Amino acid sequence: MDYTPEEMMIIAAARMLRDGEVVFVGIGWPNLACNLARRLHAPNLVLIYEAGVIGARPRRLPLSIGDPALVSGALAVLPMFDLFAFYLQRGRIDVGFLSGAQVDRFGNLNATVIGAYHRPQVRLPGSGGAAEIAAWAGRFYVITPHERRRFPEHCDFRTAPGFLEGWGSRQRAGLSGGGPAAVITDLGILTPDASGELVLTAIHPGILVETVQEQTGWPLRIAPDLTVTPPPAPEELAALRALRAQSRKGDG
Repeated sequence: MDYTPEEMMIIAAARMLRDGEVVFVGIGWPNLACNLARRLHAPNLVLIYEAGVIGARPRRLPLSIGDPALVSGALAVLPMFDLFAFYLQRGRIDVGFLSGAQVDRFGNLNATVIGAYHRPQVRLPGSGGAAEIAAWAGRFYVITPHERRRFPEHCDFRTAPGFLEGWGSRQRAGLSGGGPAAVITDLGILTPDASGELVLTAIHPGILVETVQEQTGWPLRIAPDLTVTPPPAPEELAALRALRAQSRKGDG
């Protein structure tokens, strides 16, 4: 295998995006996946960043939502309030791309605390725009390594809503967004079934189903039509590695 599990995860996530979609980009792995997709198969992807940048076309991988590289060539820069009120909440965002410390059985995300809220073992950065993106985007994807501690049956804190307690919970809560469409990990891809529960629908090359089940904190069900993710193509690997190398050099 001439690629790493992390590279497989990022490339599998990038493949989820379609040309011309409007994507609200999270920092970290989502940032890599979205910028990779724009360079490979979705040149007309409209990248939106939380600081208020619409249609970002950064020449290098942006390091944060406030990176000056986001502004050059962007379609618009506006106040954060306007972005959330007039674009996200009005249903103008097709896709949100998020990450988190925990993902539970129904695709809810925790980026707030590990352990009890008032006596946490670890206090995390918090929501940022994740709660709003998860609530209002047409659909959202999650990208995270697949470890048992990251996939509990119930999140220690519910920062951003997936399907809450199951299918229909989002609608009863008044959330207009479509919810999680897939969780992409370094072991495979989980997608929600008719009840809103995450089910293993694809495994990456060389990964055993038993390994994925062992690293999941609930009895993970397997789709009857389970597939194997196509391995990274040479051009995908080259583009991802170039993106990372360019960012490390700070080329603008």
